[in-house]
Amino acid sequence: MSAWWTAGGCVVGVAILVLVRRRGVVRRLPGGGGLAVLVLAALAATGLSVVLALPARERVAEWSGSVVEVTGTVTSSASIGRDGRLWFDAQAKTLGTRGRPTVLPAPVRIGIEPGDGFDLGARIRVVGEASATDAGERAALVVFASEAEVVEPAGGVFGAAAILKHAFVERSLRLPEPGAGLLPGLAVGDTRAVTLELNDDMRTSGLSHLTAVSGANCAIVVVALFWLTALCGGGRALRVVLALAGLAGFVVLVTPEPSVIRAAVMAAIGMLTVLLGRPSAGAGMLSLCTAGILLADPWLATSPGFALSVAASGALILLAPPLARGLATVMPDTVALAIAVPLAAQLACGPIIALFAEQQSLIGVAANLLAAPAAPIATVIGLLACLAAPLPFLADLLTAASWLPAAWIATTATTTARLPNAQLLLPAGIGSAVLVALVSVCVSVVLLRSADVPRRPSTVRAMVFLRRGAAAVLIIVSSLAGARILLDGPLATVASPEGWSVAACDVGQGDALIVRSGDRVALIDTGPAPEPLEACLRSLGVDRIDLLVLTHFDLDHVGGTTAVVGRVDAVLHGPVTEDSERRLLAVLLDGGARVDEAWAGQRGELGEATWRVLWPRRGSPVFPSGNDASVVMEFDGGGVPRSLFLGDLAAASQRLLMRAADLGGYDVVKVAHHGSADQDPGLYEALRARVALFSVGADNDYGHPRIETLDLLTATGAQDLRTDQQGRILLGVHGDELQVWTERAGEE
Repeated sequence: MSAWWTAGGCVVGVAILVLVRRRGVVRRLPGGGGLAVLVLAALAATGLSVVLALPARERVAEWSGSVVEVTGTVTSSASIGRDGRLWFDAQAKTLGTRGRPTVLPAPVRIGIEPGDGFDLGARIRVVGEASATDAGERAALVVFASEAEVVEPAGGVFGAAAILKHAFVERSLRLPEPGAGLLPGLAVGDTRAVTLELNDDMRTSGLSHLTAVSGANCAIVVVALFWLTALCGGGRALRVVLALAGLAGFVVLVTPEPSVIRAAVMAAIGMLTVLLGRPSAGAGMLSLCTAGILLADPWLATSPGFALSVAASGALILLAPPLARGLATVMPDTVALAIAVPLAAQLACGPIIALFAEQQSLIGVAANLLAAPAAPIATVIGLLACLAAPLPFLADLLTAASWLPAAWIATTATTTARLPNAQLLLPAGIGSAVLVALVSVCVSVVLLRSADVPRRPSTVRAMVFLRRGAAAVLIIVSSLAGARILLDGPLATVASPEGWSVAACDVGQGDALIVRSGDRVALIDTGPAPEPLEACLRSLGVDRIDLLVLTHFDLDHVGGTTAVVGRVDAVLHGPVTEDSERRLLAVLLDGGARVDEAWAGQRGELGEATWRVLWPRRGSPVFPSGNDASVVMEFDGGGVPRSLFLGDLAAASQRLLMRAADLGGYDVVKVAHHGSADQDPGLYEALRARVALFSVGADNDYGHPRIETLDLLTATGAQDLRTDQQGRILLGVHGDELQVWTERAGEE
């Protein structure tokens, strides 16, 4: 039905556009009528693009949950995801079961183990499990590949670009860290060598935009070519032509991603306006580029990266100049401009970031001020080093020269990210976005100079009122933020009771549970991201982890592991099957931890408490890895209530666990798999737990915890405690009494 509505909208929009053009209505429409017509035309064109893509997307969705064989062409650059896989987009030519392909052109996203040859333009064949995407995503299907093969390497200009980039990456990695892995990202947008830890630090410090090829990189290339051509005596027309040619080559080299194309088109139109003598139409050019790209690819409208790119560009054009003039009243012009540029970008991007991320960088402006001078040097010299690959001596020299600014940027990121309160955690969503937008507007109003508004008396009075109101809002927000920083920092443990021994951290849709006996601490899983886990550990005064248990390697259970690297003594983990899992364990080993695989029957002590592993069985052919091979831990004694942590076990493995272990009479049970419906009632009846912990996110697409699971635990007499409703949950024992502290009151 939605497709028919969209098609109808397309027809109506096109009809209106043809009518008004033939009748000359656009010229006669009053006020914003012409704009309305253009909006209708854009809606019609966008709707047409969506309708034409729907049949293939609907047919592809039928393969969700199946193991498929896909052949196609790589259409994007590849990058390492948080799960350790190499991710890229491809245009599928055939898709189906092995040996029985169906001709079905459709966009797909593929995740594989890291490897070479998966470059833009390469023809590939992959086999893996398929999963349908949401309607708002460009890729109609995500394929988690178990087999991958490059049928034909990239050829033509894309093949030549891939050879140059591979040679540059290899040459860069010969240099020491920090800086070696970051250099290809700065110069040509290849982030495959950037470590997960550095990537997190870049995001925390507000520097992640430097590794994403955008308008800044295109501007650097254009300015460099303009300057070199002018230095050689070339006129304005020649400068523009050479800059356009160089920009086109740069886009091919770094891979024509949507954000790169937008930036390149923006730069190209900017050069044309210079050639035509109208260099001041920046906002109009940005609007034209954005509208044009969205007409060609409507799914970019749901891309946070694209939204951030456009918002930052608009802020630099519209907001940075008046901010610089306002700041210049209290500081030198050069310093004011240097501060205004990153400040404008952060003010514009902050509300968008708050929609989908839980952290706001508080040191982004300072970090950008420190890193900004090195970015163009690393980009230009690194780009020249990449192009000089056929001349090894020159390429080595240029790569070494570009390593120094890259090392400076990497050091800036790691240093600033580790400053106290480098970022502020906010729950992602509309509420946080509105709050951040309000703060951004208030900061802008306070800093704008009076000369930037009309001098009419009514306007002056209104501006004074707005400034006073904005200042008052900033004072209130700053006071609340300062109190939050104190409670999360020096006073973090003030709000935590002393008698807790089991804690369920509120880390969203994932597990992170702490057991404490005396001064010894065990952490069971690390949640989906490091920031929420770090905040929870800090609030509880936990600095060192004596035992880290990684029940299995799903992202919602190990995504926050970087928060505790270097702070762990011993690690127990579930079965390992993929290279990304081995790399994660290697990071913990490098941090000084002892690493062992967990099997049923292992025992140990945590302070005065004892623990034992109940699952999985050693060498089990039934459940070799994944959810059903989750490590199940039991803790008891030493001030710890008798507790059972079930990982993500499904009903079948729960039944085997019940038959293999002596279970019953628990104070606390961590319900398996965030309270999914796949539970064995007999297990929970045997456990007879007094408290059931649900570690679950408030906004999850799975419906966790399921109502039938809640009813099941209630029927066994357990008290349900949920991190999505109560936030962080603490439990302790006082005599025979089980004490419970929650961060907030639960919902009935």
